[in-house]
Amino acid sequence: MKLRSVVYSIIALVLLMASCKDESLFKIKGTVKNPGTIKKAYLLEADSTQISIIDSTAVAADGSFEFKHPAPYANLYKLRIGTAIYDLIAKNGEVIEFTTDENDKAHTYQIKGSESSEKIQEFNKLSNFWGEKNSKIVEEYQAKVQQAGKESDSLIAIYRPMFMKNMDGYTQDVLKFINDNKTSLAAFYAMSSLEPMKYEQQMVAYADELKDKGSFSDNPGVQRFIRQMMLVKPLSLGHKAPNFTTTGIDGKPVSLADYKGKYVMVDFWASWCAPCRAENPNVVKAYAAFKDKGFNILGISLDVKKDDWQKAIDADKLTWAHASDLQRFDGPTERLYHIEGIPANFIIDPQGTIVAKNVRGEELEQFLNKTFNKPI
Repeated sequence: MKLRSVVYSIIALVLLMASCKDESLFKIKGTVKNPGTIKKAYLLEADSTQISIIDSTAVAADGSFEFKHPAPYANLYKLRIGTAIYDLIAKNGEVIEFTTDENDKAHTYQIKGSESSEKIQEFNKLSNFWGEKNSKIVEEYQAKVQQAGKESDSLIAIYRPMFMKNMDGYTQDVLKFINDNKTSLAAFYAMSSLEPMKYEQQMVAYADELKDKGSFSDNPGVQRFIRQMMLVKPLSLGHKAPNFTTTGIDGKPVSLADYKGKYVMVDFWASWCAPCRAENPNVVKAYAAFKDKGFNILGISLDVKKDDWQKAIDADKLTWAHASDLQRFDGPTERLYHIEGIPANFIIDPQGTIVAKNVRGEELEQFLNKTFNKPI
């Protein structure tokens, strides 16, 4: 009987502690070892558009500090201590224990009481690992350039593949992290670190899953992301390309329907767009190699002056068809295709399905080789 009474007492105590937990806010109990001149800690709130300081508190002589703050929904927060910034994810009811050492130049930290915060810490370690690898490549490349006295194509040919290989490694690790942590808000922030134009297909699939499961329905940043991806989805791979009619450079109507039964790349660009002009030689090379195999291009310019547009066509030797609304990003074709940045392109197959999107340089070459089975 005595043992049973002890067990019941422990259970009652646990229930009492749980019932006393304040569900209207979260707490951060922090410790900065060797605080030195650190007198204040700042709490920042992050969303998909900005980061704002929402609170500050004194750091005691022994390095201890505490925050109490309401969170209407689970969200990404940051602690700023001295020059270092630390990520955490908090929600009401959590008591988070945070520890760091001001003498640690790597700014490592320990965190308890929030599983999502532990996950965002895991993601940051992953991100830092690949970031450091790329930094070493960049430093080595810059040292070689300085030694040679100039940049050279041969150096770029050596270091660019190394850099891109690391970026691919980072992406694969991020996608694995997301897949392993789908129920954590940390996965959402990991997905947000990827390049939208390149990894749109994965982002749309992730947004679909969030929407279907009703995940993080109270988080505005997540819901904004879902809405954006739902707008993009009809223009993602595997969907039918929407038809449009615009004006050719010769003043005659040009329609996507004119290319029914053919492969066509709809290429959004402009004379004033430096990255577009830099990519044009690659497009010229691809068109020359595959035009006789059935590869067509329809250039859609975001210029507003026809003279500028024509001069760029002539200068870059763009011998394919051209059209424009001459309204920058506000033209009906640009709005229909949700063009928010250029260069941007859509490759459409003979059935009118989008089969590739935003492929440039080597990726364009690889796609065309695979599609037409002919090396450039």
